Amino acid sequence: MLQSENILATVEMIQKENLDVRTVTMGINLLDCRGGSVRATCKRIREKIASRAGRLVAACDAASEKFGIPVVNKRIAVTPIAFVGAGFMRDDFVAIAQALDAAASEVGVDILGGFSAQVEKGLTASDRELIAAIPEAIATTAKICSSVNIASSQKGINMDALAMMGKTVKALAEKTAAQGGFGAAKLVVFCNQPGDNPFMAGAIHGLEEADAVLNVGVSGPGVIARALERRIAERGVAALPLDELAENIKQTTFRVTRCGELIGRRVSEALGVDFGVVDLSLAPTPAIGDSVGEIFKILGVDAIGAPGSTAILAMLNDAVKKGGIFASKTVGGLSGAFIPVMEDAALAAAVGEGALSLEKLEAMTCVCSVGLDMVAIPGSVDADTISAIIADEMALGVVNHKTTAARLIPVPGKEAGEMVSFGGLFGASPVMAVKNVGQSSRFIAWGGRMPAPVHSFKN
Repeated sequence: MLQSENILATVEMIQKENLDVRTVTMGINLLDCRGGSVRATCKRIREKIASRAGRLVAACDAASEKFGIPVVNKRIAVTPIAFVGAGFMRDDFVAIAQALDAAASEVGVDILGGFSAQVEKGLTASDRELIAAIPEAIATTAKICSSVNIASSQKGINMDALAMMGKTVKALAEKTAAQGGFGAAKLVVFCNQPGDNPFMAGAIHGLEEADAVLNVGVSGPGVIARALERRIAERGVAALPLDELAENIKQTTFRVTRCGELIGRRVSEALGVDFGVVDLSLAPTPAIGDSVGEIFKILGVDAIGAPGSTAILAMLNDAVKKGGIFASKTVGGLSGAFIPVMEDAALAAAVGEGALSLEKLEAMTCVCSVGLDMVAIPGSVDADTISAIIADEMALGVVNHKTTAARLIPVPGKEAGEMVSFGGLFGASPVMAVKNVGQSSRFIAWGGRMPAPVHSFKN
């Protein structure tokens, strides 16, 4: 049983080092909300979300006040809507997105994820209709996030879906051009998408989950950075091998994870909902001192993206996972290090300085928890090139049996080097250059399915 004493040592982390519970996300199964018409389905969806999540915000606020730990976001993830709306058409799916948006507003949560499809092996008619609905659904709602899983280590890459997603990302950015293409920041393409991830835009409530589950996302890059600085100041650089620094990261992660588990279990008890997982991910924010990129410099690379950056990220990701797993019996989701360019001031600065390129960023995603995340690219990049960038990221996930994702934002009217800003947690950065634009169309045109690697056969 967790006791409040477990978090007494974290007071300084909370007050000075940007430690927070980044999100408490309630997953809700909506399969039983399917009605004979889209109108009936929307009505049932709103009723179920109200009944399950009506007290979520209040319970989070009460736990936050009791323990003095900020809970930054309260969110909902739902069953992938392609399953819930099987048989519906494009306009019906848009109506469901709008009903979900209304339900999210009614219960007071910040974001709702799950306008999603799982198409790693093939596309149903309903999957096609949902994907076709994404640009309008996201552009006409305030709180809805979308994700499409197009690849897995077990099934390979659905190349037909891949081609569709490049066009969808492009269309969504153009449909929200007045906001700098911001709609694309709420759409992510996945390989090996987990069903218990509390972080957006890729949160869903997996089919394997209970009727309602509470998952917690804890983030602490600032805490890790300050812990490393203190350790280096105490011992001196000459006396510190990397394995000791990794151990320091692991021990700090343990304390952060205990905070998240305490908050999550108290909220789940208050709501009478199953507790799911703690996702201990170093998810940065644009705030000074809350950057994963800063950790790279502390650990010895003077420019993020310089040789050694991938090795540092691999060590960081591994130490975070080890510390989290030891701290909680229910670590899940993504749990590692995120490198979302626009959301991390140090990473964004590295792009502006020319130190961090798209190619180096892709290499770094081989060893982080997600992938090409919050990457602004020129609005002139064509849909097939976007699909090909996504394909490379999917291949990394398939071959390495890890979750990878692409959240690309082709900013309408802007080219490489120009600034784009979305504000708040979404941040700002220069637009990244994309090389060899327009050289991949013949590859994307093949369609079909890229087979899974031979080591996918485990039976």
